[in-house]
Amino acid sequence: MLKIQFLGTGTSQGIPVIGSDHPVNFSTDPKDKRLRSSVLLTKNGQNILIDCGPDFRQQMLRANARTLEAILFTHEHNDHVLGIDDTRSLSHFAGKPMEIYGLERTLDEIKNRFPYAFAEEKYPGAPNLNLNYLGNTAFEVAGYKIEPLAVEHGNLPIIGFLIDQKFAYITDASFLPETTLKKIKNVEILVLNALRKTEIHHSHFTLEQALEISNQVEAKSAYFTHISLTLGFHEDIQDELPKNRFLAFDGLEIEI
Repeated sequence: MLKIQFLGTGTSQGIPVIGSDHPVNFSTDPKDKRLRSSVLLTKNGQNILIDCGPDFRQQMLRANARTLEAILFTHEHNDHVLGIDDTRSLSHFAGKPMEIYGLERTLDEIKNRFPYAFAEEKYPGAPNLNLNYLGNTAFEVAGYKIEPLAVEHGNLPIIGFLIDQKFAYITDASFLPETTLKKIKNVEILVLNALRKTEIHHSHFTLEQALEISNQVEAKSAYFTHISLTLGFHEDIQDELPKNRFLAFDGLEIEI
């Protein structure tokens, strides 16, 4: 059994957004409070994470996740990597480096942003990270079979992940090549980004586009994430969605 926990479902600024007067900012519905997007996977007692943003510490404490075998990175934007420093305690208690996986460009950018974690003489307590550069080939970690998926985020090539041939996680996408569409055909659970309702964005799918793709690949169930406050109130949008199409929310847990 694979358990999926949505640790965060918000876009780069989260919800509420600092200084915004948008009505969603003041919603009393907990589902309208969104930390930066990340998902925790658990199988056979082994946890892996996809993306590690600035809310990582808060998310892991809320989920009561005490161990982590690896982190998979979709790309290097701040809302997906800035939690790296808070992996220190997990590596310390496990007595081993944190295994992190991503494109060469992504991991090299992490090295640039956290140079103290890769110094020849590190100060005590610095993050302990082991870099694993990904290409196009599938790999295994902690009992998970993982296949990178080519994704375009505006003009930036990034990746999503197909896990155990049944769970696909794709965020920050604005285009999926045919190779990726074929790999996720008939997938059991598809996660896609849906920034806002219909207004086209240069580097993110709208909800309308995400629905179209989830139907095109005939995903059995689809959950939408990386949501901005301009999408609207969670319950209002959920009521408009067709069967087996859902807005994800922080703290949501599903199992396959």
